Amino acid sequence: MANKTTTKRQTSEAYVQEIVAKARVASREIANLDTVKKDAALRLMAERLVKSSDYLQEENEKDLAAGKKSKLTSALLDRLTLTQSRIEGMAEGLEQIAALPDPVGKLLDGWSRPNGLRIQQVRVPIGVIGIIYESRPNVTADAAGLCLKSGNASILRGGKEAIHSNLAIHKIIESSLSDLGINPAGIQIINRTDRTVVKHLVEREGNLDVIIPRGGEGLIRAISEMSKVPVLKHYKGVCHVYVDAGAELEMARSITFNSKTQRPGVCNAAECLLVHEDIAAGFLPSAIEQLKRAGVEIRACPRTRKIVKGLKIAKPDDWGAEFLDLILAVRVVASLEEAIDFINTNGSGHTDAIVTNSLAASNEFTRRVDSAAVFVNASTRFTDGFEFGFGAEIGISTDRLHARGPVGLEGLTTYKFVVGGNGQLKQ
Repeated sequence: MANKTTTKRQTSEAYVQEIVAKARVASREIANLDTVKKDAALRLMAERLVKSSDYLQEENEKDLAAGKKSKLTSALLDRLTLTQSRIEGMAEGLEQIAALPDPVGKLLDGWSRPNGLRIQQVRVPIGVIGIIYESRPNVTADAAGLCLKSGNASILRGGKEAIHSNLAIHKIIESSLSDLGINPAGIQIINRTDRTVVKHLVEREGNLDVIIPRGGEGLIRAISEMSKVPVLKHYKGVCHVYVDAGAELEMARSITFNSKTQRPGVCNAAECLLVHEDIAAGFLPSAIEQLKRAGVEIRACPRTRKIVKGLKIAKPDDWGAEFLDLILAVRVVASLEEAIDFINTNGSGHTDAIVTNSLAASNEFTRRVDSAAVFVNASTRFTDGFEFGFGAEIGISTDRLHARGPVGLEGLTTYKFVVGGNGQLKQ
């Protein structure tokens, strides 16, 4: 039995090694593609995805049948499903990426030194990017498109529950590259579902430049713990809405409701509501009633429960929890200072919002809340690559290095310095 296990591990390792080696070679070609050719490839992919809708849905049905047999939840089955509109959405995303400015070669800064050296800081691709994701087949197209436009080679590894859908999408992408004379190894997909492949992929230090996991906290933590390659990630989306003493109450109710209920199972949905004590009695009864009518379970602090009777008491671990459901923790705070401290202590550094008419309060909040995205008088649900004008995103990062917030094209690049002289020598 030990020999069989060893053989399997070596086979998986050799498989990954071959894919990564091909990607490294292709990355040098992809990095030097001109914008016109990259955009042509993206538009061809978009056109062929729509034309292949029947084929894609047939392959998707295989995944859905297996998912139902495995008793996946209705939420997971929904994420897995490829409808005509979702296929058209994938195509639209690729078209939008094609329409965006090419970040590669963009001049970030330039200056001259007293000795005559001319220094320029220029955007360049990262190199080879591995994307590991769950459930949603549309990530295959989004990730491929963003990596191509930013000049990177990509290695895609979707979840086993979407294997047929992902391979079908990739087949269309691969043929589009080949037909335009672009090295198809620039966008590869792992066609195996065993976990040893992921282990070997994230150990390719020196050959793979970054890993981007997309999925639940469990997946992201597992990848981060085993990876020898830098990981761009966020663990949780514990997002807060703070209603300040100077808030317009109707606006505050609308923002709170939208942040929690518009799509509760995503990382930029609000998980905790903080309300200044000066307006708590005037705000909470109507706000909570509206939330409860939408099916939201309220888990409240003692001060909130005195204002609105019959609410479930919040447990200590509800503060800082990512519910990803119609559940909201609610707390009354004594001051803006307390709200900021609470968010920085219990939040995940993802997205937090203040509702206020006070410029001083909004400035203090945005300056001191340590999150990737901080909103004033707007829903937390806007932390999204499309909403930020990025066309699409590869994910949302709560890291400080190398990118933060929604990661679009520019987040998939780094920079180099180009230095020109006329014979200068170091003395």
